[in-house]
Amino acid sequence: MDAKILHWAEQRDLLKHENAPKQFMKLVEEVGELSNAMLKNNISEQIDAIGDIQVVLIILSEQLGINYDEALKSAYNVIKERTGKTINGTFIKD
Repeated sequence: MDAKILHWAEQRDLLKHENAPKQFMKLVEEVGELSNAMLKNNISEQIDAIGDIQVVLIILSEQLGINYDEALKSAYNVIKERTGKTINGTFIKD
């Protein structure tokens, strides 16, 4: 799917490094839309916002010269052995 998204972005001249700050602002906008959808308990809007966030992150990663999948693997490698417990819905690491 990443390749399709990047192809779409390339066709629209979005993948330039100098576009990264605006892409970041788009990410903030999409996170706000997810927040609004959660407040309204609107599942279809939540799905749309989560998908949009992923698209924006894939494009932003490319603009910054970061491999999205490698960044995700790196984050997982940091948390995979993490221990702790969930308190009031928030994971608290040891």
